[in-house]
Amino acid sequence: MAQAINRTKTKEFDKWVAWKEEGNRQAETELIEQFIPLVYKVVNRLAIGLPNIVDKDDLISYGRFGLLDAINKFDHTRGLKFETYAMWRIRGAIIDGLRENDWIPRTIRDKAKKIEEAYTVLEQKLLRSPTDREVSEYLGISEQELRQVIYDTSLASMVSIDETVGEDDEQKTARHSYIIDELTQRPESAAEAKSLKEVLTRTIDKLPEKERIVVSLFYFEELSLSEIAEVMKLSPSRISQLHSKAIFRLRSALTRWKSQLL
Repeated sequence: MAQAINRTKTKEFDKWVAWKEEGNRQAETELIEQFIPLVYKVVNRLAIGLPNIVDKDDLISYGRFGLLDAINKFDHTRGLKFETYAMWRIRGAIIDGLRENDWIPRTIRDKAKKIEEAYTVLEQKLLRSPTDREVSEYLGISEQELRQVIYDTSLASMVSIDETVGEDDEQKTARHSYIIDELTQRPESAAEAKSLKEVLTRTIDKLPEKERIVVSLFYFEELSLSEIAEVMKLSPSRISQLHSKAIFRLRSALTRWKSQLL
């Protein structure tokens, strides 16, 4: 078994050498065919939480562009796993494609921002995660309206890896630039990454049970939202709501963490 795995890896590396160093188009085509399932995997994970008006074929099209971009930019000489890098690129390309085509109305973005602000204010005031009732009362809406808004803003809770961050044009850079380089990590980056990991770990541990389970199954076990719905015996829309609420809470924690770094 081990020998078969090694032969597969060697064959794959030979394709990377042929494409990157020799410009062999056949090798490029074979790499695309080998990794195209990653596009469908990412699309299936994202599609569950998106409105029905979003065409799945469009997601696949955006994802393919992301895969091509990943294949063109991947450095095969560094010994890193292509699948992980590619899935980030594919996901970023899909979300960028949706945003460029105005899938998220301005009103929904505004609602998402208000909910995020509500979680931040209430968590600072209560020193714990607020309940749906507390958030809805703070926003002046019913709990049913809150749940609907959270469902409507499920796409807005996603963040593209290629979205720029920074206060001005000179400082702006893509989010994926902050992904830790395992081979050349600087001491300050390691300390910041450790601090961020601790914040996220504490925040996840404090999430309500159902939200914590959804986060664990989605991000660590890599189940799709439909698969999580089956495990938890809830509807996919309910799972999407739980995921969105967890993201709002995590963003609130990150906002406080970043403010402490300034």
